Amino acid sequence: MNKEVNLSYLIFISLVAALGGFLFGYDTAVISGTVTQVTALFQLDTIEQGWYVGCALVGSIIGVAVAGVLSDNIGRKKSMIISATLFTISAVGCALSGTFTELVVYRIIGGVGIGMVSIVSPLYISELSVAKYRGRLVSLYQLAITVGFLGAYLANFKLLDFSESGTTLTSGVMQTVFVSEVWRGMLGMEAIPAILFFIIIFFIPESPRWLLVQERREQASTILQKVFTTPDAVSSELNEIVNSLHTEVDSDWRILLKPGIFKAVLIGAAIAILGQFMGVNAVLYYGPTIFTDAGLSGGDSLFFQVFIGLVNMLTTILALLIIDKVGRKKLVYYGVTGMIFSLVSIGLFFIFGESLNLPYVLLLILFLLYIFFCAGSISAVVWVLLSEMYPTRIRGIAMSIAGFSLWIGTFLIGQLTPWMLKTLTPAGTFFLFAFMCTPYLYIMWKHVPETTGKSLEEIEKYWENQN
Repeated sequence: MNKEVNLSYLIFISLVAALGGFLFGYDTAVISGTVTQVTALFQLDTIEQGWYVGCALVGSIIGVAVAGVLSDNIGRKKSMIISATLFTISAVGCALSGTFTELVVYRIIGGVGIGMVSIVSPLYISELSVAKYRGRLVSLYQLAITVGFLGAYLANFKLLDFSESGTTLTSGVMQTVFVSEVWRGMLGMEAIPAILFFIIIFFIPESPRWLLVQERREQASTILQKVFTTPDAVSSELNEIVNSLHTEVDSDWRILLKPGIFKAVLIGAAIAILGQFMGVNAVLYYGPTIFTDAGLSGGDSLFFQVFIGLVNMLTTILALLIIDKVGRKKLVYYGVTGMIFSLVSIGLFFIFGESLNLPYVLLLILFLLYIFFCAGSISAVVWVLLSEMYPTRIRGIAMSIAGFSLWIGTFLIGQLTPWMLKTLTPAGTFFLFAFMCTPYLYIMWKHVPETTGKSLEEIEKYWENQN
């Protein structure tokens, strides 16, 4: 089978789609470097400051709500073009915003792009891939998100350093964007990868599975001839997809409500939202605050956070290399078990660290250990599983439901973490995160099949046979 697959072509189109993940990560992380400046410029109170940080999540929820229906109707490729357009409008608009209201509107527009791309990009990669490589190729999307996080941190650091260097630019607009109000440059820099994403999307094909749903067999066959190198392999793949579609005689929503498929949708939504309550976003978004509360200086806290970002990215690379060899479920078992150990240890540090005079570097090690287990398991696996669980005709809608759950969980954990750290104490918060790992493990063990090495059509048949 290896010789029958044009792997270099698959990698190319997967990298193009994964660039949407980079924009996802950049747009999410860049906000951290702008809060103080925006608050001072627009004289925001605490509620307005929270709205500035959280408004993009509202846009993301809107994005996932429409992404599935949109991609099922106009195609995966056109949906990615729309998301790239939204990212570009958001970046330029934020850089040139004259009022706080305008800034929020453009942040929401960018959030819609995040929500759409979080569904469509992994879905597209999954539908173009073959079973042998699908896990690794879809994981490129998660890797791109972590690279986007790191890119945002580096851009913020470099732009702030430039603005404080005393450089004077001849253009008044450039002076404002990159020197006197450098937060505009931080947000605006996203336009560069967004425009690149918009351009290179035109060099990749539409999903052949979507084309076959639209009864455009000739176009689908032409695309599959680029993916597979022999006529027999193309014919075999084409017939397998067509036969699968012929069994789906009901309308889209009727398929969604079939007992087995409905169960898959519920399970997808459950693992999506539960994954957010196991602490990863609390650590990535509020790490500096947690470290500062533990007694570190602000500079040391940011330094520790850079380490967390690096481990997050490097571990994702490791997961990408082994996910199709080790298997989805084994990665989750090993990783979540390690997360529980790490979270409990972090909680114990906050209880006994001061009295035992434990070094802060131990806290960093425990956080890095947690990120290692998390990035190598649930973060790498969730988008792979969600992109391959559902029948072709309703894959977009079903992924939107799961993605909607994920973003609701992200929004809730973003709003609740400061309250939990204050009310439950840091120790209680991390003990709660550890406890929330147990239902996730149970669902994966009892209700999710191992999908490694199986075609999308084989996975679909499994769920259709469930009651």
